[in-house]
Amino acid sequence: MEFNNILNQLNEQERSIVKSNNIDSPIQLIPLLLKRVHPSNVHVLAMIIKQSLLPSICEKTNEEIDKLFAKIDKEPNLLFDKDVQQKIEEFTTKRFERDKQVVIERTSDISKLVILMEDYLNEAISSSGSGSKNVLNIKGKIEAIKINENGLEALTKLQNELINAANSIEKEMDNVSSKLESGKSKIQELEEKVKTLEDELTRTKTENMKDHLTGLLTRKAFSDEVKRIESSYVRINTQYAVVFFDLDHFKTLNDTYGHECGDVVLSTFGKILNKSVRDIDIVGRYGGEEFIAIIHFNLNRELLQFLKRIKTIVTENSFLYKDKKIKVTFSAGVAIRSSYPTYENTLQKADMLLYQAKESGRNKIILENGMEI
Repeated sequence: MEFNNILNQLNEQERSIVKSNNIDSPIQLIPLLLKRVHPSNVHVLAMIIKQSLLPSICEKTNEEIDKLFAKIDKEPNLLFDKDVQQKIEEFTTKRFERDKQVVIERTSDISKLVILMEDYLNEAISSSGSGSKNVLNIKGKIEAIKINENGLEALTKLQNELINAANSIEKEMDNVSSKLESGKSKIQELEEKVKTLEDELTRTKTENMKDHLTGLLTRKAFSDEVKRIESSYVRINTQYAVVFFDLDHFKTLNDTYGHECGDVVLSTFGKILNKSVRDIDIVGRYGGEEFIAIIHFNLNRELLQFLKRIKTIVTENSFLYKDKKIKVTFSAGVAIRSSYPTYENTLQKADMLLYQAKESGRNKIILENGMEI
């Protein structure tokens, strides 16, 4: 009964791990519970999530997000409340929809301009039409003239009428040209506004995809990219591995040198991963000191070369923080997608292998075939 009460307090992912690993006693739950976010890091986690949602083009969205995170700031544990998590997820969707609506509203002036241009053109047609009518009337008079003793006087009169008609048409067309030029300037102005809004929307979307500290994909953006990769895997069987990384003794490093040093180490490790992958691969910050990558390969040796390269770079060099040289190691678990029915199963296996690497001494990479690097 006591064990069941504990299970009821776990989240869905934790219960899934319990089930898949046949955990049936409170003692066996300890390693799983130790992986939960430490209370001292909850404020940092809340700040990261808030920064990934702000700023929005829509001011109303900004106010709502600020109001929610003000509550979380006072009670950090609200971050683990299911309703609060659902609200954060709703804000993510709502934010893009509202931003899109703002762009639509701000660009509605374009349709107004189209109507205005239609009026200008109609006026141009009407104006030049009256001048043309004058010319046609004069043409009829010219055709009716009989060249005789009175012909010169009649032609002189018609000449003056033609000059007046030409001047009238010129003034009318100048007026239309001026209006068209004014409309052209307004179009250019609106095009610039639209371009600015599009750039702002693109920049905001890009910022939300990247982790502010490491420059890697956020957990959500990584999950979105996985859907694209999974689609390719289903269609053409593109082979890839899921690699779960975790920096060793990171809490000790923070306690010894401070959180600023920890941020430098996270940022540097993120850059190492990012520079080591190809365009077809993806790498993201999963949370805290955990990182995740999807590495495509054709031959097993290609995957091993990547893993060994990361291991060598990190272990044979020091991380610089101010005037200090700090040695850092990491543990990792690697699972091959084709060995499992779904991506989620592959991810779960990589996580289990990572845990095994940490429990068996850290500073090692364990593959699903039992190989250690």
